[in-house]
Amino acid sequence: MVGTRYEFEAELWRWTARTDSWVFAALPTDVSDEIADSPLPPAGFGSVKVEVTIGGTHWSTSIFPDAGRKTFVLPVKSAVRRAEGIDVGDTVRIAVETLI
Repeated sequence: MVGTRYEFEAELWRWTARTDSWVFAALPTDVSDEIADSPLPPAGFGSVKVEVTIGGTHWSTSIFPDAGRKTFVLPVKSAVRRAEGIDVGDTVRIAVETLI
């Protein structure tokens, strides 16, 4: 079941520990704080299950807390980036819906 929907713009960035494949977008701090304060089912590593839409691409994944950025981060897989013609450094419009 879908919970709350959040829409925001974020820049795509590559995870420096694994530059070969991992690309993320950081959720805005206010959105991350609201999600962190929500009564959501527990998941591994403090993750939260979500449905995501970028452009015409929709998929299920999890967002993960990033202590350094003090926010949740969203992995954006290569298939999504190819389908939407986006890459590292691009700012994209993202819709995230928490799953409850």
